[in-house]
Amino acid sequence: MNDIHIGKAPPAWIVLPFYATGAVFFLVLTILLFLSAEDLTRHYFSPHLLAVVHTAALGWGTMIIFGAAYELLPVLCERDLYSKRLAILSYILLAAGIAHLIPAFWWFKAGGIMMTGGSLVLMATFCYALNVLFTAQSTNNHLIHQRFLISSALWLLVTVTLGLCLAINLRYPFMSRNHLDIMKLHAHAGLAGWFLQLITGVSIKLVPMFLVSKSRKTKWVQAAWILQNTGLILFLFDNYLNSNDAGRDMLYAFICGLGIIAWLYFLNDVLKNRLRKRIDLPMKHTLVSFIFLIAALMTIPVAHNSISAKWALIYGLLLLLGWITSLILGQTFKTLPFIVWNEHYKKLTGMSSVPLPSELYNLRMLKCQFYLYLFALTSLVAGMIVHNSLLIKLASILWILIAGLYVASIVKIMFHRPNTTHANGAR
Repeated sequence: MNDIHIGKAPPAWIVLPFYATGAVFFLVLTILLFLSAEDLTRHYFSPHLLAVVHTAALGWGTMIIFGAAYELLPVLCERDLYSKRLAILSYILLAAGIAHLIPAFWWFKAGGIMMTGGSLVLMATFCYALNVLFTAQSTNNHLIHQRFLISSALWLLVTVTLGLCLAINLRYPFMSRNHLDIMKLHAHAGLAGWFLQLITGVSIKLVPMFLVSKSRKTKWVQAAWILQNTGLILFLFDNYLNSNDAGRDMLYAFICGLGIIAWLYFLNDVLKNRLRKRIDLPMKHTLVSFIFLIAALMTIPVAHNSISAKWALIYGLLLLLGWITSLILGQTFKTLPFIVWNEHYKKLTGMSSVPLPSELYNLRMLKCQFYLYLFALTSLVAGMIVHNSLLIKLASILWILIAGLYVASIVKIMFHRPNTTHANGAR
């Protein structure tokens, strides 16, 4: 991580609340998942599953990503974060919005609470998008990863705007199109726009950094940005203006899939040319996430051709609890320890013997979390495929244990007590 401009990073007190709150929402997510075991064998449009999905996408995924993005934007754009106040405001608005949305969906209270929650999340998104746009635009070196960051922020605005319109439509119907059709657009703008492009942009910068590697295949990354956006834009406009057509949808999925393949080809080249041959556990967690992304893509044709709603549920689960969650569970332990280490030990480097960032967490706990995660996800998917509520419930219990381990690790890192040994051996 020698290339990180740590002097430009925002203060830890701005970033840490996102990680702490995201960890809490992850625990809430797993508890809701346990309580919704029966719903996972039914149609995806149900109050409990809407609550689970929005807890995963907003409370867990987006909350952590906002915090990590504010830490990494000065690295990726090589300048100070545009506004610390906007970062703080986005945290307050996002947390408040999610706190409104989860109970509104769980008990399906379409009206003031749901619309208020959606409005707060939209305002938080505006704060985040402004920070990204002004931080990236103020640099003279407009690189491809910055383009991904900007486009992902704009897609998040589209996603949240559609979500708020859907919330209003439930109380005051005004949409001419079927509610479920617009919900499909809302979901894919979030998954293929916000999450995919944000993760693509960050990974093409950080994975080479963490693995000490380089790749000359940058044209593949350029192609990835074009194909991912082209496929998504065509999908959204066609489905909004015309009736659903499975053949055209598969074409747009294929175009977007080519963009994903181009991105993964670049990362594979980075992996092959790495100087750091040993891959640590957080990076293994990260690399495993791409397997779940590929598995999710493979379910698309099955979901399109099946009359059963379970394959659409499995598709979403592999993306949210597979790809995105595995990525967060891995990258948390690459970014958060460094943030805390930087706060305590940056000025002591060279003056004292200080611990490594990787020494701020318990490796045994992380190993346990990793293998338990693989077993829990596999069991949950298996339970959904065979339509077994008991297996789903047992897998959900394992998810609660995973969240407990994650929260414990977060607490250990955040409340780390500085430990230094001076050159003369005195403590």
